[in-house]
This record gives sequence, C-alpha cells and structure tokens, in this order.
Amino acid sequence: MNSIKVILTGATGMVGEGVLMECLENPDVSEILSISRKPSGKKHAKLKEYIVSDFLNIAIDDDHLKGYDACFFCAGISSVGMNEEDYTKVTYDTTLHFAKAVLNQNPGMVFNYVSGSHTDSTESGKTMWARVKGRTENALKKLNFKAAYNFRPGFMKPVDGQTNVKWFFKPFIWLFPVLLPSQSLTLHEVGKAMVHAVQKGYPTSTLEIRDIKNLSK
Repeated sequence: MNSIKVILTGATGMVGEGVLMECLENPDVSEILSISRKPSGKKHAKLKEYIVSDFLNIAIDDDHLKGYDACFFCAGISSVGMNEEDYTKVTYDTTLHFAKAVLNQNPGMVFNYVSGSHTDSTESGKTMWARVKGRTENALKKLNFKAAYNFRPGFMKPVDGQTNVKWFFKPFIWLFPVLLPSQSLTLHEVGKAMVHAVQKGYPTSTLEIRDIKNLSK
C-alpha cells in the first residue's frame, strides 16, 4: 500500500505523543493531522494541527477532517474520581461523535481506538471504566468504517524524548519489560501496529497485547 495520511488525537498525552512520534519517523506515514485542545509542541514537515476546545463541537461536515486514510484515536482520561455519567460523556459520547465526523468525511477510513487491557465487552461487569470502554468498542465496530480496531495495550514504555510522561511513572518505566514482558509494550510497537493495521489489516478487531506485538513486526 502507498503511504497513508492519518488523523491522530491525544498528542498531548503519553499514548498519543508516543504514537505521534512513531508516525513522524515512519516513512509509511506521509501526513498527520493532530487534533487536540492545545498544541503538541512538535514541529515537523508531515505534521498539521487542528486545535478544538471540545470534540463534541466538531461539525459532522468539518472540511478539516477530509482526505485521510485512518484515525488513531489515542485521547482518553483516567476514570479515577469520576462517576459513570461523566466518564461516559468523555469516553463514549465524545469518541462516537468524533468517529462519526471523520467517517462522514472519509468513507474508506480505518479507525484505531486505544481502549485498555481488561475492557469489558459484555458491558455488564462490576468495573465502571471497563463497562464504558466495552460499550465504546462495541459501538465503534457497528459503524461503517472500512475496519475498526480496538487496541488493548497494557503497560507501555514511552518513546525516547517524550515529554508527556507522568512524574510518578518515570521511575518504573525500565521495570515493565523486565518484570512484565507479557503485559508490556513500547509505544513504538503500538504506533507501528496501528500503521500496519491500516496497510495489512488483522484477523480480529480486538487487539490484545500479543496481537499488537505481532502486528508491529
């Protein structure tokens, strides 16, 4: 497949920044449109930025979204301290609204959604965040994308040079690949797997850690 053009969200968070850095380095990605509430701080010939205050305000016919092969949806927040209604608005409502907008402008698009390990596809478990993420995954699969993949990474090692890494996370980064090799990934692997999902596809729409590792090769 020829090089791809990508819409990316979450560039000011750890996952999104890591995936963005992989895309900037990857010769198979020719253009990236980063959509976020504030600038990423990155400058690159392949990178364009579209600053929006609220994803729910993006119009379904927004021309900024037109002309892309894929969306790497890496935006998200922790559920700590949130009730289910508020977490649903940010995680489910915002993601689905954004997905419908990019799909409307790009009918042949592949949508890659960063979910989480232990997400609850039944939508009926006891863990609130897992239910909401599961509901979001299931709804995305029902949209008419060329393909929609739900990425469920575990612990993720940041890319060298990342700035959006929480201070309390940094002392433990080196431990993940050593102590938890089957439960950890690098963000380079996540980014490469996302690119390969667009170019080559994958047999299952839900990608656990081992699937992401396999697809990144």
